[in-house]
Amino acid sequence: MLTYTTYSEAGGVGKTTVSANCAVAHARAGHDVLVIDMDPQDGSLSYLLDVDDERATGGADNLVRHMIGRPQGPFEDLVRETEHGVDVIPSHNMLERLTELLMKTADLEEDTNPDPGYAYPMHEQLFRVIREADVPSRYDVLVVDPPATAGPHLYNALFATRNLVIPLELSGKGEQSVAGLQDLVDGLEAELGINIGVLAAVPNGVKGTSDQETYLTDLRELGFDVPVVIRDRTSLMEGCWRQQCSAFTYVEEHRRRKRDYELETLSQFETLAEHLAAQVGLESPETARAEVDA
Repeated sequence: MLTYTTYSEAGGVGKTTVSANCAVAHARAGHDVLVIDMDPQDGSLSYLLDVDDERATGGADNLVRHMIGRPQGPFEDLVRETEHGVDVIPSHNMLERLTELLMKTADLEEDTNPDPGYAYPMHEQLFRVIREADVPSRYDVLVVDPPATAGPHLYNALFATRNLVIPLELSGKGEQSVAGLQDLVDGLEAELGINIGVLAAVPNGVKGTSDQETYLTDLRELGFDVPVVIRDRTSLMEGCWRQQCSAFTYVEEHRRRKRDYELETLSQFETLAEHLAAQVGLESPETARAEVDA
């Protein structure tokens, strides 16, 4: 099974669009895909894929209730099917209180546990929920999209997936510079006490300036895997948010004329998804069928 968290410390680098379009690319390759949206902000992946209609419904069952051991129904009922068969567990406003609710649960669990040395595993609750729901036997790919801030949302995502895909802007500005990527990974590993693999760094919104080419060279020299470089596609991505769909659906259903550079971007998402799958030996069913037919 391929599992990864899409994360960047810097905002505005296309984290959510990379998550959504990679998920769709995996599904188009024939994989069963589950995406978990852990970003409490409006305009998260749930909005992009048009499944955020119960975000503000207080009585609705949601992922947080399952993480704190107070589910109102089976895990399967949280899942919403979206375009190209991608399953999504949508975000909910209760995610804004995840830290508070996990801390309250920790207090209760530690106070009532007979072992005086017991420590509630606050960052392992998403992993527990996924394991109990038998997600690995039901899906080929799991993608988690947390907010762009450190904390229980991110830590639970990483403990469950153990892998990172890092979208980034090739710029000297912002919190996350090329030189700081390894420090970011080292810090997360130290916080969680686990090894975290970086499956890919994904430069996004690249305009091809000389400075950006230098940053790209630096990124590769530092040893980061850069399978694709996604050029500046502002119009395409704005269209996706406007129509609430992936780039694949936007080009297929909302463009009267197919633009070669946009088709190139779709191909890059497919290349990225294939590269990520290859990292764990996950073969595309579509590729396997083509080889048999040949």
